[in-house]
Amino acid sequence: MNPILTLLKEHNVSDEQTKAVFQALTENPLMAMTTVQELGIPQEKLQSLMMLLMQQPELIKEAVNELGLDFSKVEKAKASLNK
Repeated sequence: MNPILTLLKEHNVSDEQTKAVFQALTENPLMAMTTVQELGIPQEKLQSLMMLLMQQPELIKEAVNELGLDFSKVEKAKASLNK
């Protein structure tokens, strides 16, 4: 399983919350960080999660695929950030 999804499961983040996080990541990555912070994950784990999200974007794609979401939205969001 994807390490991001594993971490979320370890901290009892519901499937609905997980999908909301990745939906936010696909639509507005900066806003998603706020959503992730509101999940109640302990600070040290939250920091490692944020590092995974920022340093290994391929993990986001894997998780989005595992959740059955549309990765093309991630690409659009990334392109808008690069402008």
